Amino acid sequence: MKSDRLLSILLLLQTRGQVPAHELAERLEVSVRTIYRDVEALSAAGVPVYAERGRHGGIALLPGYRTDVTGLTADESRALFLLAARGAHAALGLDAALGSALRKVMAALPEPHRPAAELTSRRVLVDAERWTRGPGAGLPVDHLGVLQDAVFADRRLRVGYRHSGASEPRTYTVDPYGLVSKAGVWYLVADSGGEPRLFRADRVRAAQLTDEPVRRRAGVELAHVWEELKRRVERRAGGVEVTVRVRRERYEQFLRLHVGSLTRVAEDDGAGEWVTVLLELEAVGAARMLLPFAASVEVVSPPEVRADLARAAAAVTDLYRQ
Repeated sequence: MKSDRLLSILLLLQTRGQVPAHELAERLEVSVRTIYRDVEALSAAGVPVYAERGRHGGIALLPGYRTDVTGLTADESRALFLLAARGAHAALGLDAALGSALRKVMAALPEPHRPAAELTSRRVLVDAERWTRGPGAGLPVDHLGVLQDAVFADRRLRVGYRHSGASEPRTYTVDPYGLVSKAGVWYLVADSGGEPRLFRADRVRAAQLTDEPVRRRAGVELAHVWEELKRRVERRAGGVEVTVRVRRERYEQFLRLHVGSLTRVAEDDGAGEWVTVLLELEAVGAARMLLPFAASVEVVSPPEVRADLARAAAAVTDLYRQ
C-alpha cells in the first residue's frame, strides 16, 4: 500500500540520512520513478524531504526533522531485533511485514540505542529449524494458510489427519486455540470433543473452515493448552523404552536426528566401537526410523522391537530379490 511505502521511506531516511533513490527503490521493490513520486507526495504533506541529483546525490530529510518515539531501553531495543527468527515468519507469509516493522522500529528508537540494536541484528541469529529436514523435522505444510485462517477468524475447522503409522487419514472437527512452531515443526493446538489435542501441521491432509464459531473452553488460552500438551508429550505416556547400540563413527549423526527421543546415554569411556543409548518411542513401529542406519545401529531390547525391525528388513530384502 502507498501509505505504508511512504512511512517506510520516511523512516529509512530518518535512520540512514541521505539515501540514493535507486537504493530506496530496491529496498521497497518499486521503480525509481515511483520513489520520486512518493517524495513529492511526502513534500506535499509537509514533510521536509528533498532530492539531490548527481553522482553523489540522493534523497534526504532536512537536518533536525524526525518522528520520535521514546521509552525503549537499550536491552528492550536489542530484544526486539531477536524476534526475526527465520522460518516461522516465512511459513506464515509475514517476512515482508517483519522487515517493514523492524525498519519502523529502528527509526523510532532513541538515537543512543540504535547502534546496539543494529549490531544485535547482525551478530545474533535465531534459527529454530533442525539440522536435517527429514521426517519429523519440518516437512512442507500444504494447509498452514487454512489453519491460520481458522485461528484468526475464530471458526471451527474440519481436518483430515494422518496419525503416525496409519495409512489413511481420520477426519476431525476441532476448535483451534492457535498455532505453535517448535524447532521448525508447526502444530495446531485445538480441542477435539472438548479435549485438548495436538495436531502436527505436516500430517494434515485436508483442511476446511466451517461456518460454526469456535467453541473454546472459557478462560483457557493457547499458552495454557500448549504447556499441558507439551508435558504429555514429554512424559510419553504408554511409550516404549528402547536400548540401542550406535557405532561411534555414526554417533554424532544419530544424535542430530534422534536427540528428541533420547532419554539417557550409558557410561562411555570413549574407546569402544559402540555407544549405548536409551530412547523413548511412541510405539514399537516407531523404531523403524532407525533402519536407514543399517548395520550402524542395533536395537538391543525389547524383543518385540527387534522382531518388528527384523520383519521390516526382511520385507525390504524380499522386495529386491524379486
